[in-house]
Amino acid sequence: MRIISGSAGSRSISVPKSVARPSTDRLREALFSILADRLHGAKVLDLFAGSGALGIESLSRGAASAIMVDDNREAQKVITKNLTSLGFDNGRAVQADVFRFLDRDNATYDLIFADPPYFKRPGDRDFVNALLTHERLAGRLADDALLVVEDPTNNQRDQVTGWNLLDRRSYGGCGILFYQWALIT
Repeated sequence: MRIISGSAGSRSISVPKSVARPSTDRLREALFSILADRLHGAKVLDLFAGSGALGIESLSRGAASAIMVDDNREAQKVITKNLTSLGFDNGRAVQADVFRFLDRDNATYDLIFADPPYFKRPGDRDFVNALLTHERLAGRLADDALLVVEDPTNNQRDQVTGWNLLDRRSYGGCGILFYQWALIT
């Protein structure tokens, strides 16, 4: 896997063995083309970070900082290694359950990425729904911030109470949902 563009463009990053489906280069290239105007100086939070590719790509393209959260210890080590090898001292890997992290974090972010495990079968945990209904998530968003969620295209999510679905894009079996918080908290 490689960083697409910016100061670390074309440089390779490691991916933890435990990451089942890292975001493809094509998806990241399209996503970051859409977000180009929002990245410079942004504070970024990358949830279910895996390799940290989304947070690191943000740093490469001018984000002020990025925190990458994953509950897997191997992922935390790989993200830290990637940040060090690319020279990004404004990024940080956090090993924590995403929901517990949100419960204790008090920072606000301009851009939050979430690439949770996919909800595929009845009985699987629907992490996207759990995230969108988590009582502390909206408080982590700065004014005019975006929540960008990867979700299988076949889930066909619509509006969720409190959130405006601004855009939906499909790249193969992966859907990208762009949400903005709509309710006053």
